[in-house]
Amino acid sequence: MRTFYSFTVILGLSFFVSSYNRIENNTPTYKKTPATLTVNNDSDLANAEKANDFFKRYSDLKKYKSDVMSLYKTRTLGTIWFDEDEINEFGSVLYEKAKKTNDLVIPYQNEIDKLFDDSLENNPSKTDADMLLSSMYVLYTKKNNADKKKLSYNDMLKDFLNYSTIEESSATANLDAKVEYDQYYKLEDVLKKYKKLDRSHKWKPIVPAESPYKDLRPDAVSSTIAQVRTRLYLLGDLKEDSKSDVYDRELMDAVMKYKVRNGFKPNYILAEEHIKEMNIPLSEKMETLKLNMERCRAIAAQIAASDEYVLVNVPSYEMVYVKNGKIQLTSPVFVGAPLTKTTIFNGEIDRIVFSPYWTVPQSIVQNELRSKIASDPNYLAEKNMEMVNGQVRQKPGPDNSLGLVKFMFPNSDDIYMHDTPSKTLFDFEKRTFSHGCINVKMAKELAVAMLKDYPEWTQAKIDKAMEGKVESSFKLSKKVPIYITYFTSLVNENGEIGFFQDVYEKDKELTSQSAVAAQ
Repeated sequence: MRTFYSFTVILGLSFFVSSYNRIENNTPTYKKTPATLTVNNDSDLANAEKANDFFKRYSDLKKYKSDVMSLYKTRTLGTIWFDEDEINEFGSVLYEKAKKTNDLVIPYQNEIDKLFDDSLENNPSKTDADMLLSSMYVLYTKKNNADKKKLSYNDMLKDFLNYSTIEESSATANLDAKVEYDQYYKLEDVLKKYKKLDRSHKWKPIVPAESPYKDLRPDAVSSTIAQVRTRLYLLGDLKEDSKSDVYDRELMDAVMKYKVRNGFKPNYILAEEHIKEMNIPLSEKMETLKLNMERCRAIAAQIAASDEYVLVNVPSYEMVYVKNGKIQLTSPVFVGAPLTKTTIFNGEIDRIVFSPYWTVPQSIVQNELRSKIASDPNYLAEKNMEMVNGQVRQKPGPDNSLGLVKFMFPNSDDIYMHDTPSKTLFDFEKRTFSHGCINVKMAKELAVAMLKDYPEWTQAKIDKAMEGKVESSFKLSKKVPIYITYFTSLVNENGEIGFFQDVYEKDKELTSQSAVAAQ
C-alpha cells in the first residue's frame, strides 16, 4: 500500500562493500592491522614473534603453522578475513562452508563460533581471529581440494576469494554478460549489502511492546521505539544507534527517510503496517532483489538503446521521463485495479492529444452507464457526454475523465497515459483505480518536457490547447519509447533502496514458477 517518491533508474550509486572492489582487479589486496603497517627486518621479527605466540597459545594448530603462514608471506600478517573491524564476506562464506562440510573437525571451533556471535564481547584480537580463520581455511581446503594438492595454499586462496563472491551472485546473473542497465548493478550492490547484514546476525524481529498495537507518534516512549531505531540504523536511515526508547527528532528524520524511499505516505506515524514491513525477513528481501535483477536483464537492451524514454513502474505508482541520460521529470501515477490490470509491455508514444474526447469503452457503458442513462434522460448532458454513432463519448473540458491531455502509444489493449481531474486520488498510498490506463498527476508538465524540441509548441500554445474547448492532436516526428514495468524493488537517485507492494502478485507468480522449475 505504498507510493514511491522519486525513484531513478539511470544514475549510479556506490554501495560496493570495499572487499568487493578487490574482485575488479582479480588480485586481492588486504587491509593491515595497525601493528603491521611497515615491512622491514624489525617488523618481520615482530610478525614472527606474533605467529609463534599465536601457535603457542593455540597449540592444537601448530602442525598447520607452515601452511597458515604461507598465506601471509606477502601480507606481513595483514588481515585476510577482515574489512576494518568486521569479518568480511569471504570469512563468512568460509565459515558457512566449513560448517556444512561433513566430518571436518576444526580445533578451537567454539572460539571461531564466538567470532560470529555479535552478542558476545571480549573476542580475540583481530590478528588472532584472522589466523584462526586462516587455520580453518587450511583445514577446509585439505578436506575439499584433494585434487589440487599440487597448488600452494596461497594460490588456492586466490581462487577461493574470487569464487566465494561469484558463487553468491551466480544464481541471478551470467557474469560473462554485461547488463547495460545501471539499475541492475544498483540492485546487485544492495543484495551484497543485505547478504553481509544477514551474515552478521544483527537482524532481530521487532516485538511491539503493546498488544494490540497502538500507533507511535513523536515524543512517545516505548521499547518498540528502541527496536525501530536499531532497525533503521542497520538499514542506513540512521547514522548512529543511541538505543533510546524516546521518539525524538533524530528518529523522526529517519522514519521520514524510511517512509519516502519505501513509498509510504510521508508522515511521522509508526503504524502496525510499518512494523510488519520492517519485520519482513532479510531472506525475502534478497529474493525480491534477485527477481528484480532478472527483470532488469529482460529490459536492459531496450533501455540501453533509448536516449529518450518514459518509464512507468506499476508497483511504485510513478512515471519518469528520461532524455539524454538525465531525468527530466518524475510524477506520481495511478494504474489499473487488480481486476483491470495495467498491461506490462513496451511501446512507442507517437501522438499527444490536447483537450481530448473520451470514448467510453463498451464494457463501462454496459456495466456502469447503461442503467444510469435509462433511468435519467439528462444523465449524458449533465456529464458533458454525447452519443455519436452508437458510442458514448465525453466532450473536452476540465471534468473530462482524461483530463486535458493524453499520450497515445498503439497497443492491442487500447491503454494510454492521460491527465485526470481526480487529483485527490494521488494522495492515496495504494493507487489502483483505473480500468487499465495510466493516470499522470503531472501530465501537463510531461507534455511541456516532451515538446521542448518542437519550437512551434510554445508555452502559450500548449496552454491554449489545454483550455478544454477543442480537441487537437500532434504527431511526434520522433516516437518516444515507453516502458510499462513491474519492479517491486528499485534504487533511487540517492542510492536508497525501495521495496513496493506486489500489487498484481507477479512476484508471487515468478517465485512459484521458479520453485516448479527447480523440481
